[in-house]
Amino acid sequence: MTAIYVLHENEEWVAPLRTAFDRQGLPFEEWHLAEGSVDLGDVPPAGVFYNRMSASSHTRGHRFAPEFAGSVLAWLESHGRRVVNGGTALELEISKVKQYAALAAAGIPVPRTVVAVGKDALRDAIRKIGAPLILKPNRGGKGLGVQKFDDIASAEAFIDGDAFDAGLDGSVLVQRYVQAAEPAIVRNEFVGGRLVYSVRVDTSDGFELCPADVCVLDDAPATPERPKFEILDGFTHPLHTRMEQFLSRNGIEVAGIEMITDADGKTWVYDVNTNTNYNPDAEAAAGLTDTNRSGMGALAEFLGSELAGLRHLAAAE
Repeated sequence: MTAIYVLHENEEWVAPLRTAFDRQGLPFEEWHLAEGSVDLGDVPPAGVFYNRMSASSHTRGHRFAPEFAGSVLAWLESHGRRVVNGGTALELEISKVKQYAALAAAGIPVPRTVVAVGKDALRDAIRKIGAPLILKPNRGGKGLGVQKFDDIASAEAFIDGDAFDAGLDGSVLVQRYVQAAEPAIVRNEFVGGRLVYSVRVDTSDGFELCPADVCVLDDAPATPERPKFEILDGFTHPLHTRMEQFLSRNGIEVAGIEMITDADGKTWVYDVNTNTNYNPDAEAAAGLTDTNRSGMGALAEFLGSELAGLRHLAAAE
């Protein structure tokens, strides 16, 4: 029997999806890819394969999970299996440089960025970008390793200190800091390449903006007036069409795309998450819990429709 196969490395992040699958009566299996093997001579089972491998897997002790997932995806795709968020999506998930290049190619504004390897090159990049600036690893996840500096001297002192970490591939992005009109960003959630909803995220507490329950240590609102995560009812933006085009041309069907609007009213996109999670409190406040308009509900419905399509084709053959 055909089924939905979820490729991942984090049990906790999959729990809400399991609930959505069960609610909709969909058959599914999980492939945990923290480690394992695949016989390239084997034929994969029939079904829909959903990749939700994360760039932050190394923070959970799964350093090589993305590389292994890439091998599995190549095997699946070589056999013509239906893969959601395939090899290209994984490449963009684990490389911010590739993200920015692809976003710019789609006509989406991104902050000015220089990528550097080595401390001498990094110092040159810092001086070229100027302050205020952001340093971030090319491969991080959840906002980890992102540092803001208000002057060049502080940035240079940081890269010479013991706390500096160039990340897994040694590439560091030096990025011009975008001063937001308010301490918030908007995360746009897409399923099946189409917008599900947009959520306002308060950034007063910093850059670690993972919306999942399991990411939150102290989820007190950053301000008493508004929660940290708030779904924006009926929100639209001129960049949404370009975002959908960007997703389509890069084979990404499920993603959260984060954007920030500066004091002059210009909007910049600075991150794409292809293993997107959804905030349950925000969905509850918007009345979306246990509906197909929730993030996981929409995702399960989409994967279920793809599975139904496969079954229809198989029956017709």
